[in-house]
Amino acid sequence: MNKTAHWWNVKLNKEKIIELVIKEAHNIESNLVEMRRYFHMHPETMYEEENTASFIENELKNIGFSPVRVVGTGITAILKGSKDGKTIGLRADMDALNITEKNDKSYISKIPGKMHACGHDAHMACLLGAARILWKFKDFLYGNVKFIFQPAEEGGAGAYKMINEGVLEGVDEIFGLHVWSPLKSGKIGIRSGPLMASADIFEIKIKGKGGHAAFPHLSIDPSAIVPDIYNAFQKIITREINPLENAVISIPVFQGSNAHNIIPSRFILKGTLRTLNSTIRDYIIKRMQEILKGYAEAWRCKGVFKLIEPSYPPVVNNVELTEKISEILTPLGPIINIPPSMAGEDFSFYQQKVNGVFLFLGIKNNEKRIIHPHHHPRFDIDESVLWKGAAIYSLLGFLNS
Repeated sequence: MNKTAHWWNVKLNKEKIIELVIKEAHNIESNLVEMRRYFHMHPETMYEEENTASFIENELKNIGFSPVRVVGTGITAILKGSKDGKTIGLRADMDALNITEKNDKSYISKIPGKMHACGHDAHMACLLGAARILWKFKDFLYGNVKFIFQPAEEGGAGAYKMINEGVLEGVDEIFGLHVWSPLKSGKIGIRSGPLMASADIFEIKIKGKGGHAAFPHLSIDPSAIVPDIYNAFQKIITREINPLENAVISIPVFQGSNAHNIIPSRFILKGTLRTLNSTIRDYIIKRMQEILKGYAEAWRCKGVFKLIEPSYPPVVNNVELTEKISEILTPLGPIINIPPSMAGEDFSFYQQKVNGVFLFLGIKNNEKRIIHPHHHPRFDIDESVLWKGAAIYSLLGFLNS
């Protein structure tokens, strides 16, 4: 056997591939930081990620890919391996939030009122890094890897629209990564089964008869029953749902009269319902509708309950696939079995179609004062973990090799 053939066989060894991927992830670490900071300084919110998409397209073309636009600002690219096998999808979200940044770093947002306060800038940098790594070692890849850069995760259900445009055609398994502020920097968080909650947005309109606040008996005041409805909704959670189940109803929006002496003709409530169990979700929605109808009719009002579509399903990780990736990611360790979160994620739409796993990468670093939660104006990430994010994506791309 000549040296070239011998080296080929050595590199196909699982441990050797892992070693090469980790080494290459470290080699491109400065590039990962540079890309992440560019994204951070130029945040764009859902379905407006045009500059972001152009940057990703150029990076992929420079590597050798032929990127394709999806849903306007979404990007996909395919890497074909040298051997037959499954097609693995790797997804990163792209959008920022309508938040004014309050950090004092050199790379703070240059766009007033917009900020990457959830870590999607890191996700894009890590997936671009993985695209570079996997391209370099594509001769040892079984099957294909589909890179999915998705817009509008933050409430815009970009995953839902990407699927409708065929992004999952031919994909056998899919993986997503999220930097995670509750988790210590560098730790990998994973969990089989339910990981993140369903996310429903609801709007309630209570219609009555407006009038002067000094003469309430001449009106039908819709605001009078709002406290009762609010409290009754919370009693669904405390008195009708098993305490061992996870369920949350939050109603932050109350809109009624805009003056102290006017009884409104209509009162609006807006909120969110989160559960980890679809059956529990359906039951709670049914009871909310019944309670609203009962109170409204009792006080001569009309109540209208509306779900703002699309609702996000719960993120439920495939058990067998979770065990499989835990093994291949062990050299990157430490890997922690984390508790479920009541936050929502539209990665769940992909999991409705194909087996998939969503996992977390810790970014909390007390020494660097990186301690603020997601969606906070001082949110930041520990950039020393970016190489590990790129390595995670890359090893997942090699999963079937």
